[in-house]
Amino acid sequence: MIRFCKSAFVLMCLLSGITIAHADEPTVTWPSGWEIEVVPHDESRPAVSRQRAVKNDQDGTPVMVMELTMSQVESGHQVNLQGVLLEMRKSVQKDFFQGGYQSVCTKIHPTTLSRLTALETTCTITQNGRHVLSQTLVAAVDADKAYVFSCAGQAEVYKASQDEIEAARNSLKL
Repeated sequence: MIRFCKSAFVLMCLLSGITIAHADEPTVTWPSGWEIEVVPHDESRPAVSRQRAVKNDQDGTPVMVMELTMSQVESGHQVNLQGVLLEMRKSVQKDFFQGGYQSVCTKIHPTTLSRLTALETTCTITQNGRHVLSQTLVAAVDADKAYVFSCAGQAEVYKASQDEIEAARNSLKL
């Protein structure tokens, strides 16, 4: 349903200047009642860390996902944040299109992520004219780290979860 892995992979490829050093993990307070998934470190990408929380319905089916990805950036490498977010948005749209969905995304606009200036876009995914999913991507760069905060879910659940999304975003310590 929701493909964060591909978006995160696109980010990693575009950053292209990943270092091997381990960094302090960012912290986020996930909403209560959400399942915190342990995302194991990928040994082939030791400078990338991911944290994820999933909201399930009463049957245990995932209906909403939030994820925070952090990547080390090679010293001196300039990240084109607008370009990275644009490629991530295109990847999301292409994936949904291949699954029979249509998507419209907001213009990339400035926002904040924790203490950092960031860029954000939100995509509305429809099928046969019916709004079925929403996904937001927020990307920010610090001196030696890049961050992506993403959240996606079923349209009604996404809308009803806005306070939880905002609380998680406001709790970020990068």
